[in-house]
Amino acid sequence: MIKKTLNFGNPAYLSLKNSQLLIRLPEVEKNKTLPESFKKEAVRTIPIEDIGVVVLDNSQITLTHGLMAKLLENNCALITCNSKRMPYGLMLPLVGNSTQTERYRHQIEASLPLKKQLWQQTVMEKINNQAHLLSATTGAVVKNMRKWQMDVKSGDPDNYEARAAVYYWANIFPTIDGFVRNRDGVPPNNLLNYGYAVLRAVVARSLVASGLLPTLGIHHRNKYNAYCLADDVMEPYRPFVDKLVIEIMQSSSDISEITKDHKGELLNIPVLDVVINNKKSPLMIAVQQTTASLAQCYLGEVRKIKYPSFD
Repeated sequence: MIKKTLNFGNPAYLSLKNSQLLIRLPEVEKNKTLPESFKKEAVRTIPIEDIGVVVLDNSQITLTHGLMAKLLENNCALITCNSKRMPYGLMLPLVGNSTQTERYRHQIEASLPLKKQLWQQTVMEKINNQAHLLSATTGAVVKNMRKWQMDVKSGDPDNYEARAAVYYWANIFPTIDGFVRNRDGVPPNNLLNYGYAVLRAVVARSLVASGLLPTLGIHHRNKYNAYCLADDVMEPYRPFVDKLVIEIMQSSSDISEITKDHKGELLNIPVLDVVINNKKSPLMIAVQQTTASLAQCYLGEVRKIKYPSFD
């Protein structure tokens, strides 16, 4: 089942009633000129079990503790935004799988050779998806990327991931001279930041559901990063966000600031079509297959992570 991604960009009262998210709008309730019938119709409810991600994008949102507890109990990811209305915080449940302790142990005790092999697979799939998107959208030569993909060794000691990234970002936005991927860089870095934050939440949520610690990565190991494993696993998924950003750029005359419409499109990331196991699937469902297969790799049941592709 595909879970809903909800974005609250206006003041709202969010609470729990009969295992449903109850949404009330203070701007409507306090407006004395509106008829009572309209105010009642403005109150909405959504079943908690239908929700996967909630984005809190306004400083005047009130959220009850009962609602937060119920959302987390149902493995929902809560994203909070900062004063610039960009994703800033992520809240996940502590318990997401019935055999969590066993899976934690296997993850923590994973050997270095295993983690290097898993990172090799991850880098190869990321380069594969980058090459596909670059060729499909710009017609750029990707023969070099295909060779780098096949040359990736266990642990990627030659850092082909970085080599491919430099070439990819230098060519993926041909209308922007000298584009560099940087969180604080020129647009569309702003769109990429927002999209990656949504993707990261989807991946982290799925890792918890698979009984894994999002903190302990297979490659990323920054001691200040609480989501190293999520950042590892999301790498092959990033080009799907890049493709969406390209489509937004093609339909929008101004991307200097992220608009409500831009955010609406980026919040569709969980339902983007990807191909996994030779079948088309919504991204959120594919991520669940990816994290489940990663857990199996840690348990010694399989040797390969299931990652998506464009075709």
